Amino acid sequence: MNSRRPRRPRAPWTLRRRLVLAVVGLLALVSVSIGLVSVAILRASLLDGLDQQLSAAADRSRAVLEGHRDLDDGAPALFLPTAEMILNGPAQPPGTLALVFDGTSISSGYTTVSGDIAALSTHQKEILARQMQPSRAVSIDLGGTVGDYRIMADVNRDGVLYLVGLPLAEVNGTAAQLAIIVGVVSLAGIVVVAVLALWIVRLALRPLQRVTETAARVAELPLDRGEVSLIDRVPAADTDQRTEVGRVGSALNRMLDHVDVALETRQASERKVRQFVADASHELRTPLASIRGYSELTRRTGQDLPPDTLHSLGRIESESIRMTGLVEDLLLLARLDEGRDLERGPVDLTSLLVDVVSDAHAAGPERVLGLDLPDEPVHVVGDAARLHQVFANLLANARIHTPPETTTEVALSVLGDRAVVTVTDDGPGIPENLQATLFERFARGDSSRFRGTGSTGLGLAIARAVVTAHHGDLTVDSHPGRTCFRVSLPLG
Repeated sequence: MNSRRPRRPRAPWTLRRRLVLAVVGLLALVSVSIGLVSVAILRASLLDGLDQQLSAAADRSRAVLEGHRDLDDGAPALFLPTAEMILNGPAQPPGTLALVFDGTSISSGYTTVSGDIAALSTHQKEILARQMQPSRAVSIDLGGTVGDYRIMADVNRDGVLYLVGLPLAEVNGTAAQLAIIVGVVSLAGIVVVAVLALWIVRLALRPLQRVTETAARVAELPLDRGEVSLIDRVPAADTDQRTEVGRVGSALNRMLDHVDVALETRQASERKVRQFVADASHELRTPLASIRGYSELTRRTGQDLPPDTLHSLGRIESESIRMTGLVEDLLLLARLDEGRDLERGPVDLTSLLVDVVSDAHAAGPERVLGLDLPDEPVHVVGDAARLHQVFANLLANARIHTPPETTTEVALSVLGDRAVVTVTDDGPGIPENLQATLFERFARGDSSRFRGTGSTGLGLAIARAVVTAHHGDLTVDSHPGRTCFRVSLPLG
């Protein structure tokens, strides 16, 4: 079993970082290329100069060997050419290396800085012996304290092979010094360019940042409800069509104009609907009261009426009562939608919940109700009647939609600067597909039009609207075996 944790996806690079790194990377690439080319050209130039010196040293060496041969011309058997002849020759610079092979023996050595002649090791002789064929100048590493040399092999008129070399230390040192200088200067230039690029890119992206801030402010607006006015726009300076950011800003402004018009149209339509609902609800109150009054009066006249007539009058009266409640709920929602202020005053949630639970117990004596209150009273500022209606609706919802053996618990607590009331039951829970629309108007647990429960589908919508008007929150958490409605209100 693999216990390794999954790797988190790497965060994408911002446009600012990509631009700065691209500029710095290109500058570094150009600097490295210039440095390598400069060092290569300098080294080639120095090697050309060293090869000229080496060629002159080889000519002098030939002249020295042939001069000694002429001096010993009377006794040819005694002439033995050696490397010391070359090294002790005129105008040989310090560090000159020589190796002479006369066909039977090899002599070699090199001059030190002090002018003394030092011997070469056997390994170094073997390395040089492999280069004894006359050819152009080549570079070779002899290792140890001798180091790199530029050597050239040749043969004199007597067939004596000799090899002359000059040290590459000065050439290598000069090239290395140039490489260090180019590297330091390039590094300093990259740092300066990185700082300047960061500043320039940040300055260049400010218009894009302002466009982003405008879009973020609009995104935070509650565009799905209420009257919203989109006054935020991208500044005119950031809408120049000749620039890329300007085209983005201009497109965003045009989109906001279209959204603003659509919102105004929606708001006008909603205002008409709310006004219609308010007017219709207000006008329906009087005829509904008349229907209820006449049906009740007819039923109580004491006259002998057929049973079916009495049943019909009872149904008319009960339906008029239900319709009156529906009209009152619609009128309340219309007023809340219009933003009418609720009554504002100190409300003791502790005593209010005691009354609500008592009323719920009277409405359902068979129900098991619990109440958990803090030791000290909890006060908020609001409309006591409407808050009473909120908690009554929540308890009525639990009573109507759960079996009789269900236990309902009401609890009050204080969390920070908020008063929190929870209504929890151990019923079957709310279906998951209904929870998303639970607080919408006329939301029901099924699609039937059955009215046996007396529910209008507006109780929870009214509860959330009242809580929202009190600057609070109403949420629900439900699964089989537990449903919890949570009301959070600011403390008074």
